[in-house]
Amino acid sequence: MTSTTNDPLSFLNNGQGMQGGNSQTTDLIQQLLYEIIRVKELIAYYDAIPNGAGQLGSSILNELVTEAYNSLVNYDTVLMKKYYDLLLNCD
Repeated sequence: MTSTTNDPLSFLNNGQGMQGGNSQTTDLIQQLLYEIIRVKELIAYYDAIPNGAGQLGSSILNELVTEAYNSLVNYDTVLMKKYYDLLLNCD
């Protein structure tokens, strides 16, 4: 896994994204997006394990990421918190 120097979510901090939202919700959204990005890097790691040994882990993480995206699209803060907590514990 590599860390990037460019913040992929900098638009959330510059005042142009998420206008009208409160900062607590914006923080949750930003944290969830960071976790989604981190877990997507883990998925690439699992996919790279030889002989398909990481396929189960990859598919489970893919499902979590998909559900996390859906919670963002539906703006369901309860599910956003749930998936943030789940993704936070993925390794």
